[in-house]
Amino acid sequence: MALPSPNLDDRRFQQFVDDAKRYIQRRAPEWTDHNVSDPGVTFVETVAHMADQIVYRLNRVPEKNHVAFLDLVGIRLFPPSAARTEVTFWLSAPQEEPVVLPAGTEVATARTESEEAVVFATERELVVVPSALRHLMVQRQGEPVTDLTAYLAEAKDVRCFAEAPRPGDCVLLGLDAAVPHCAVALGLDSRVDGVGVDPRQPPLVWEAWTEDGWAACEVDRDGTGGLNRPGETVLHVPGGHVLSRTGGQEAGWLRCRVTEPLPGQPFYTTSPTVRAAEAFTLGGTTGVVHAETVYDETLGESTGLPGQRLRLAHAPVVGDDPPVLLQTAEDDDWQDWDVVPHFAASGPHDRHITVDATTGEIAFGPAVREPDGTLRQYGTVPPQGAVVRVRRYRVGGGRAGNVARGAVRVLRTSVPYVSSVVNREAARGGVEGETVEEAKIRAPITLRAQERAVTLRDYEELARRAAPETARISCLEGAESEHGAYAVRVLVVPQAVPDPGGRLRFEQLVPGDGLLRRITRFLDERRLIGTRLAVGPPFYQGVTVVATVHAFRGVDADRVRRQAQDALYRHLDPLTGGADGTGWPFGRRVQAGEIFAVLQRVAGVELVDEVLLHPADPLTGKRGEATDRIDLEPAALVFSFDHRVRVMGDDA
Repeated sequence: MALPSPNLDDRRFQQFVDDAKRYIQRRAPEWTDHNVSDPGVTFVETVAHMADQIVYRLNRVPEKNHVAFLDLVGIRLFPPSAARTEVTFWLSAPQEEPVVLPAGTEVATARTESEEAVVFATERELVVVPSALRHLMVQRQGEPVTDLTAYLAEAKDVRCFAEAPRPGDCVLLGLDAAVPHCAVALGLDSRVDGVGVDPRQPPLVWEAWTEDGWAACEVDRDGTGGLNRPGETVLHVPGGHVLSRTGGQEAGWLRCRVTEPLPGQPFYTTSPTVRAAEAFTLGGTTGVVHAETVYDETLGESTGLPGQRLRLAHAPVVGDDPPVLLQTAEDDDWQDWDVVPHFAASGPHDRHITVDATTGEIAFGPAVREPDGTLRQYGTVPPQGAVVRVRRYRVGGGRAGNVARGAVRVLRTSVPYVSSVVNREAARGGVEGETVEEAKIRAPITLRAQERAVTLRDYEELARRAAPETARISCLEGAESEHGAYAVRVLVVPQAVPDPGGRLRFEQLVPGDGLLRRITRFLDERRLIGTRLAVGPPFYQGVTVVATVHAFRGVDADRVRRQAQDALYRHLDPLTGGADGTGWPFGRRVQAGEIFAVLQRVAGVELVDEVLLHPADPLTGKRGEATDRIDLEPAALVFSFDHRVRVMGDDA
């Protein structure tokens, strides 16, 4: 248990008043009116109130000393992190000239009576490049490219793949310009003669040629049903799309490639054909951040003395890299300064500063007296009178920016020809700044680890420090047969914002490669020699609950069904589920008995008749045999998959 904090004086207001009245009885017995209406008693209560405030501040001395000690050992509060996502700007109509959206273009969620709008700003310039189709080619597996552009001009049917399609066959469409980060609409007059694929799940993938080779395009909507019928397909072209030469023609190439069918997935029995095709740009996608950017803020002039401190006008500062871009005016020129975590490695000529992201305080290097009496300068100091300014920094961040997909729909900055905006994925990464109480809890762990990972708890704490925006991190010993000897397995669960309706999608729980690389790199620098690292997501065990419940007479059965399903999704949530609401524990099995209890607590449920659990694969959608218990491995988490609740009304 924690050491008890000393209570230096436990007296309170009423005790001060009572002591004063007893003292009055001894010293002034003629004063007999001690009611609150007496002016003298009012004066006594005033002094007692002041004494109570003094005692309160006195009792805070241990807390002040605690905070001072944390500051002495270098514990700093973590700054807030800003949520990020990508938004797509849709044009009102295809344009003949590029549409430029500058960095800092603001978008927001809709403002309601109870909630303020959450504002985001673009992080880089977006250029929506117009495009048109210039070439159409086909390539059968193992054969050279064949140019069939002339067939389109003659309105002849072009077979997209081999007569009997095979995986690897593709049709290539060449645009007259590279369209990185743009949304391109392909209008295709396509059809299939005879039995073909399932239009809802065609064995096709759309790709674009980039600097790093072919990269997958996200398909916004496929009106052709896998090239089965005339329609329009909208592709989101990845960044890096470039002009390249294929079949003797230079163009911005897109292709539709036949893939290996999944088990049970229908495949082409004959090749689809294209009689006419066109392409045009409908919009573009760029990243946005939930933070306000401050430009060109003047902080004042340098005093020329070591250790000078200046404060930004706005705080807290979002933890970018670097958090601020500081400059000083020296010799008729602006000099840049680098942000460092401390001055321990700074020489007397290094342009280094430190930034307290929580308070917005900027500090220049101090001068420290050495044991021999000399002064050593840690980091140079700008000359006296030099103007100090910050070119750019961001303020804001926090959990408010973690909005669901489709929530960002308001264009706050007017841009010609842009009709609407939407975020196709939820914004995540927003974390509140650390509080003093949280720092007190973290400090002993930090002091014990000393930037070295030895125990599993050390790995877990350091991984959280490397990526504070993650939802959950757990560390356990890696199996020797899978990861080798002396392996530590770090399980990372990213933040995920449910879609409207409170449902999580499986792909939201898969951490990105950038997040995993950042954690791996941070831990690799602090692990013991000989320890192997395995950083990745946990295994998600899909669980489908099939239940039958009886509702009270007169209760809306549809409402009971919705509430029962919501209760199941809440309880079996990997982020906020479980008995304590902090996420389903790693490796904890699911039992039908506790599901009975969850459903019985739903308003309107009179009786839970039957509960069956089915293990499910979230990727393929296949469910296993019914059981009353699903065991999980230590590195596994549950994932709710398509719960089914049947509600029986009382017909009596």
